[in-house]
Amino acid sequence: MIGPHGKDSIERIFLAAARSRLVTDPQHGCEIVPRVGEAPQGTHLVILTISSMQFRLLMLLHFEDDERTQRYYVGDAARSLTECFMEFGNLCCGAMNQQLVEHFPDLGMSTPYALSSECLPYLRELKPDYTQSYALTIDHEVRLGATLCVCTQTSLDFVVSAAAVEAHDSAGELELF
Repeated sequence: MIGPHGKDSIERIFLAAARSRLVTDPQHGCEIVPRVGEAPQGTHLVILTISSMQFRLLMLLHFEDDERTQRYYVGDAARSLTECFMEFGNLCCGAMNQQLVEHFPDLGMSTPYALSSECLPYLRELKPDYTQSYALTIDHEVRLGATLCVCTQTSLDFVVSAAAVEAHDSAGELELF
């Protein structure tokens, strides 16, 4: 069970991390709108996990392998969109991890992995205590989806201050895992 403060804190941490780490340029905007009852956007998934003794948080990033997304994330690099997108997902998840580790010191973060969005219905098999989906628009043209899924081992409720989220949002430090 996740309390209302915990849900709010997770959402604020995600929103700040997505706005700062899923963009290729800090000047680019990232509009995020919660989705209720709609299927998330994107046929490809990149999944990252943050785990502790109390909970497991899955961040699923949904994307299309289309020209706009290719141009934005790959440019003229000699790598696939999935590889490039995994790096941005890892940065976003790492930013979330930095915020959560202040409340849960025993965190571990997974390596990103890719799946088809056809796997999404199986998320309910985890019996999540909290799930929230979002539609993201990056730089007014790239459309992504995101789903947060939290499974708990015990009651979970914590408060992350707005000042702490803003401070980490503007920080660009390098963290080695």
